[in-house]
Amino acid sequence: MGDLLGKVDLLGLESSVKIARAYVCSVLDRARWRDLEDVETLVSEVFTNAVRHSESGRRPGGVVQVRIYEDGDRVRVEMTDEGSPNSIPTIPVQASLFSESGRGLWMVRELSSSWGWGQDASGRTVWFEVRS
Repeated sequence: MGDLLGKVDLLGLESSVKIARAYVCSVLDRARWRDLEDVETLVSEVFTNAVRHSESGRRPGGVVQVRIYEDGDRVRVEMTDEGSPNSIPTIPVQASLFSESGRGLWMVRELSSSWGWGQDASGRTVWFEVRS
């Protein structure tokens, strides 16, 4: 998927969501991507899920890695957490806009041009792509 623009490892803490958002936006701004509102929202949702639903957010010192790629037509953001034996990414059939939680991946599906996830021995990666 295109060129790697940036990569950062952040602590699996709720307070790191803001840092992840700022990092991704600064990398994409340097690459001259202008419409960052959806990307910013998607980064927040995916990073928050990584913290809440993986070992990265449960164990002290847990880490979430953020990688950003682009190929001229689209940007791809991948977040790899430490996985979880009992929690897999699922999208609710219907999400309420007034819910406090449970709509993150629904938003990812609705705002991205494509998304997915995979898990292996090193952890779980959730990714999304947004076209320019």
